[in-house]
Amino acid sequence: MDNQQSKTHWKRLINPDYIGAYALNPDEDLTVTIDYVQREQIVGTDGKKEEATVAHLKGHKPLILNVTNSKSIAKLYGPYIEEWAGKEITLYASMTKAFGDVVECLRIRPNVAKKRKPPITADRLKRAIASIIAQQYTTEKLHAQFELTNEQTKEVADAIKAAVEGTQDA
Repeated sequence: MDNQQSKTHWKRLINPDYIGAYALNPDEDLTVTIDYVQREQIVGTDGKKEEATVAHLKGHKPLILNVTNSKSIAKLYGPYIEEWAGKEITLYASMTKAFGDVVECLRIRPNVAKKRKPPITADRLKRAIASIIAQQYTTEKLHAQFELTNEQTKEVADAIKAAVEGTQDA
């Protein structure tokens, strides 16, 4: 079975001015922040100039907003484009009928994907537990910074319990 994630979509090589469905790997979502939205003149792939609504994204190519995607953002943040600045949207690739063909398109999820905290390595967890026992760090900070598995959460609790019992025995 081929790994689609390691393949390059041919449209990525022509480097168009705007982000498209080809920018995402299969089954991948991309959460981006809107910098600003405005009407501007764009040049289509056929060289024709036309007016379009464009969402400029922080750290990514701009996104041309069609009616469907504009409505999706409006459902999230209201109808005024000025209020969309600084807001996050989650993009995903889909298919739609256009020009008598079924083509790839970018769509906007009805809710913004929650950013996941990074997992913690076993070595980093051991150092965190030592810092918690030494009262230089807290379990609250640990959970705020990292996504712990149930086993890791139990390991932290057991280590703290053992340390407390050890100090009571002394």
